[in-house]
Amino acid sequence: MDQKIIDLYDRFTHGGMNRRTFLDRLAEIAGSSAAAMALLPLLQNDYARAAMVAPDDARLASERVAYDSPKGKIDGYLVRPKAKGKRPVVLVIHENRGLNPHLEDVARRLASEGFLAYAVDLLSLVGGTPASEDAARDLHPKMNQDDAVAALVAGVSFLKKHAESTGKVGAVGFCFGGLMINRLAVASPELDAGVAYYGRQVPAALVPNIKAALLLHYAEHDDGVNAGIPAYEAALKANNKKFTMHSYPGTQHAFNNDTGAARYNEAAARLAWSRTIAFFRETLGTPEKA
Repeated sequence: MDQKIIDLYDRFTHGGMNRRTFLDRLAEIAGSSAAAMALLPLLQNDYARAAMVAPDDARLASERVAYDSPKGKIDGYLVRPKAKGKRPVVLVIHENRGLNPHLEDVARRLASEGFLAYAVDLLSLVGGTPASEDAARDLHPKMNQDDAVAALVAGVSFLKKHAESTGKVGAVGFCFGGLMINRLAVASPELDAGVAYYGRQVPAALVPNIKAALLLHYAEHDDGVNAGIPAYEAALKANNKKFTMHSYPGTQHAFNNDTGAARYNEAAARLAWSRTIAFFRETLGTPEKA
């Protein structure tokens, strides 16, 4: 797909324009309104494709769980192998459309690897994730990001003390969630490991506060995010932080999201995921698979 179309959609999904303006500009690039509407399904997320691990997978047990934070009750989706026992925990942080079926599926993927996984709904801060993706995207900017960080810090503490937790807690986030991984690593000394997929970075002055080991995944074609890599990498090195960084050739922002046909890159997603699981096993412990 034309890079101009992907860049346009990226600006739209990150709040750079409203839906009407996006569709008008898409029609200009595509040549007609009809051509634009034909492209739209390739750009939008199709949550019917989300379930790499089925919601009713017999190996797993899931439930809706809320926890207390300084900013109020935070909802989420907790999933684990059916066999009870102590296991490492991974907190899953969503993109800018709240907790949707794709992120629940990511949590199930982690649970199938043996982890206790909790996909958080940070839009709980503003009423909870609506069913409509467009409504969720519109709601996201109304959420205060500092409040979200405070809620995540409380989430790490909640998961560290969970009855089925070993006390080792990692977190993985995508896009907005990737930024939150970097901010959470600064704010929470209890976080043991963080994996950020194409997430914006924190200022170099905050890097000394990071205690967690970090794994940072970046797309090749993601100028807005990638502009911050050199300063962040230099600060991590200067402060002797434990981190690993990968860039995936030929990929777009959101390359891991298999519900979006235009930007999903199966080979890169599989490689990044294998590295993510290996990293969590190294830093949190190796649970028995479901």
